[in-house]
Amino acid sequence: MHPIIPCFLPSLQDTLKLGAGTAVGQAQLPALLAHSGGPLLAQGMALLLRLGFGFLLSENPLDPAHAKKAKAFFEDNFVITDPHAPGGHRYYQGKFMIRSKKPGENMNVMMEFCPDPKKLYVHSVFGETLNPLAVVVTRELSETAANALEKDPGKVDLIIRFKDIASILGLLQNPTADVASLLVQNLLQVTGNMGHLFKLGAIATDIQLSLPLPAKAA
Repeated sequence: MHPIIPCFLPSLQDTLKLGAGTAVGQAQLPALLAHSGGPLLAQGMALLLRLGFGFLLSENPLDPAHAKKAKAFFEDNFVITDPHAPGGHRYYQGKFMIRSKKPGENMNVMMEFCPDPKKLYVHSVFGETLNPLAVVVTRELSETAANALEKDPGKVDLIIRFKDIASILGLLQNPTADVASLLVQNLLQVTGNMGHLFKLGAIATDIQLSLPLPAKAA
């Protein structure tokens, strides 16, 4: 198992938990966990990832400290200095798929970073701010669509396959799930461009640094 996977999976779990902690996530999570069907799980997982990353990337003008952290998180992980690109920079545009390996479960989530750079910023009364929902775009895929994308060169950079839905639910249902045990038991595998795995590892490290500090006991 690649050594970066143990770093990325806990951060994936933390991002899902952040999404579950939002108002929308709290409303959706019970239904998600009550039904283990693949398409519903894929929809819920896509939503929680979108909400979790949205929290990390939200430049809320009413919370300057968080806005500063969100801007730094975006610039450190998704802005690439490139003197040959317009403006001297471009954006990281990795494309990842999370799938269940077990036949018939139909659990497929696509996650793309900065797929449309023109939508990354929005203008409001507070000026130009980052649009978190354009930085990390997620969606459910049918088995047919996922198979077609996997076979099409350039459409997916990295594929993260869990053994089955039960392995994925373990990350959602148990806040203290032992991610290391998933690795030891070969409950997941990664295929594709391994260079993107290093990038995921860097993003994972920054997710850990950007997480809200736990409240101190009274």
